[in-house]
Amino acid sequence: MKTSQTIKPYERLNPLNNYLFLKVMGEKGDEVQLLGFLNAVLDRTGNDRLSSVEILENKTFSADIIGGKSNILDVRSVLQDGTIINIEVQLRNLKNMDKRSLFYWSREFSKNLEAGENYRDLPNVVCINIVNFNFLNTKDFHTVFHLREDSEREVILTSTLEIHYLDMVKWRKLDKIDIVNEPLHRWLVWFDQDSPPELLAEVVKMDSTIKHAEEKQVHVSKDKDALRAYEMYQKAQWDWNSSIYDAREEGRAEEKLEIARKMKATGISMDQIQTITGLSSEQIVSL
Repeated sequence: MKTSQTIKPYERLNPLNNYLFLKVMGEKGDEVQLLGFLNAVLDRTGNDRLSSVEILENKTFSADIIGGKSNILDVRSVLQDGTIINIEVQLRNLKNMDKRSLFYWSREFSKNLEAGENYRDLPNVVCINIVNFNFLNTKDFHTVFHLREDSEREVILTSTLEIHYLDMVKWRKLDKIDIVNEPLHRWLVWFDQDSPPELLAEVVKMDSTIKHAEEKQVHVSKDKDALRAYEMYQKAQWDWNSSIYDAREEGRAEEKLEIARKMKATGISMDQIQTITGLSSEQIVSL
């Protein structure tokens, strides 16, 4: 049974939908677009560009099992030098992004050491988080964290930890988007569902790796099962947003009632209480 949120044919699917992101960037055959994105995030250019990556596929997710808490739809891959890359999209602010990032990093870092092996064999792990909410009190939309010495900031303890955050809220507030010189700008234009169509067409035309991603997304959108899974994730996001809004409105209503109750107890007139709180006379009388 279709809901009122069912995707219309002319609507562009949201590339940051968790399921769609996995289908476009995290399956065997998606190496071209994944490399393009990684080079953009890690600022690898010229002879330093990444040229190969192995995608570590998640298990196959069907629409029937989507929504369970254990279904973590992150994109995992390994570079030629053994560095593990983990990419996660988080659209909801659950107030735990810092610890969540460290958990993801530690999971990838520790599980690669077999009993009896040397600690030196542990891989470098890079976690890339795309968030759709204000997370850090920073000016830049792209922040990177390492383990540094407090007073001598140039001294890094180890290269095994590297955590990136791409803040889509800050990104959308940029005064100037440079799609000519900044590959990461091009990618975030593509990831943003609300990018102007003409700008979107331009980045697809000028960047072959983004063109691969666009073609894969179009292909996925024609798969009925995949589209159903996509819609389930979208609906879950809408439901969550709605529940948060309702909770906030309920909190505001309770706050108004408490203010009116205190005003009434001090003898303030009905008209004044109504003016200040916006409550009806019936609500105030019932207190």
